Amino acid sequence: MQKFNKELLTRLSAGDRDAFNALYHIYRAPAVRFCRSILKDSVESENIIQDVFIKVWNKRHGINPELNFTSYLFTIIKNRVFDHLKEIKKNSLLKERYWQNLEKYKVSGEDVQEERLFKVKKAIEQLSEKRKEIIRLNYEEGKSYEEIASQLKISKNTVKNQLVKAKQIIRKQLEIALMF
Repeated sequence: MQKFNKELLTRLSAGDRDAFNALYHIYRAPAVRFCRSILKDSVESENIIQDVFIKVWNKRHGINPELNFTSYLFTIIKNRVFDHLKEIKKNSLLKERYWQNLEKYKVSGEDVQEERLFKVKKAIEQLSEKRKEIIRLNYEEGKSYEEIASQLKISKNTVKNQLVKAKQIIRKQLEIALMF
């Protein structure tokens, strides 16, 4: 097996896809079992193993056929699993902080509506004059794209594009505001 692996690893480091496929088929099942034994999640284990084999392919030129490939592969897997577990922990901490902040700033329904309206108005104020005007004509006066285009002497597509861009900016501003 060791001599067979050396030959495959030599071919792999030269960029041979068949050698990579052979190594993948030899090591995939034990790698998934190892990963699953730590994570207890079959789907995530499969995803991690796919990532690891992509990494092996991308770093194929640096693989030394004289060294133990099994140790190399399982070290990569172990490190990737630990990174994944750290990521999960970080995400759960972020969620926890989010919910704590949400509870801290919990207010009645009217206050929430008022606050949201204030943030929307503040975001609109930061738009260019042209976009503010288009928003005002469309939402406050209820004018159609054609009416706005005619009044401002611009094309209907310009009105539509400016509204889309304005909405994107407003959404982004509101997302940023919600983070704090």
